[in-house]
Amino acid sequence: MKQIHIICKGRVQGVFFRARTRDKAVDLGIKGWVKNLDNGDVEVLAQGTEAQLAQLIGYCNKGPDIARVDNVEIKQEEIKKEYKDFIILA
Repeated sequence: MKQIHIICKGRVQGVFFRARTRDKAVDLGIKGWVKNLDNGDVEVLAQGTEAQLAQLIGYCNKGPDIARVDNVEIKQEEIKKEYKDFIILA
């Protein structure tokens, strides 16, 4: 299992980005979380196989139909805590 940290930039808040990202992650079997940041970005921490994470990254690069993703930053990280599911953080 691998872990990545994703920052999505653009018009990614108020467009169901977190909910749809959670739905996609759950469908893929990915664990972790998604949350809005104060600066308007969306942050994702995801744990899964390389194939699962590649599909989630593909989704994050486009987002929901009404979103506009300008940039996606991805960092591979060491797993410090394993998550049991994928949730939306406040």
